[in-house]
Amino acid sequence: MGKYDSILRKNALFEGIEEQHIPAVLKCLGAQMKKFGKDEFICQEGDKAGFIGIVLEGRIQIFHDDYDGNRNLTASFDAGAMFAEAFACAKVPAMPVDILSYTESVILFIDVNQILKHNGESCHFHEQIAGNLLKIMARKNMLLNQKLNYISHKTTAEKLMAFLNDQAKLHHSPEFTIPYDRQSLADYLGVERSAMSAELSKLQKKGVLITKKNYFKLLG
Repeated sequence: MGKYDSILRKNALFEGIEEQHIPAVLKCLGAQMKKFGKDEFICQEGDKAGFIGIVLEGRIQIFHDDYDGNRNLTASFDAGAMFAEAFACAKVPAMPVDILSYTESVILFIDVNQILKHNGESCHFHEQIAGNLLKIMARKNMLLNQKLNYISHKTTAEKLMAFLNDQAKLHHSPEFTIPYDRQSLADYLGVERSAMSAELSKLQKKGVLITKKNYFKLLG
């Protein structure tokens, strides 16, 4: 992996495994690396599932389209993040979402079966990797519940403030940047972009916050 060793060392999947052993673990798991261009699909709804992806470079976005064709942003991930593990572990035969390379990106793919199987040919790190995968899925389930909390609010303003207050807590500061542009944030919260922009303008006029692009500062 070379230039990506430090990224992989920080990834929760390799927690408890020393950096010098990661290349051997990746070889044992049959990991493969692939590059994607900006706005290129990494996979689309209906494609074969069963893989775990790790973002080595760039940013990806995960979408789900409803029956009427409305696109909903499920998640956005930057370098170091892992994705698609829930679908892989659930043995879903086909992907239920689209995964887009939002910028140019480099993705590491791991076949989940190589993690879950354990035989005489497996390296002695398999048990650690499998345990790490279980913890990751539990943490992401908590994040999903967090998103459900946002969209459960009735108004766009309430959804926005619930999200922004959590971001302030996450950054331990009332001043922060978020990993979404305006359209992506609207998709994530399940609101119309125009309505969200109008609410942000109102909140600024009321002196509740200051914002520019993906920068926010909560004022009170």
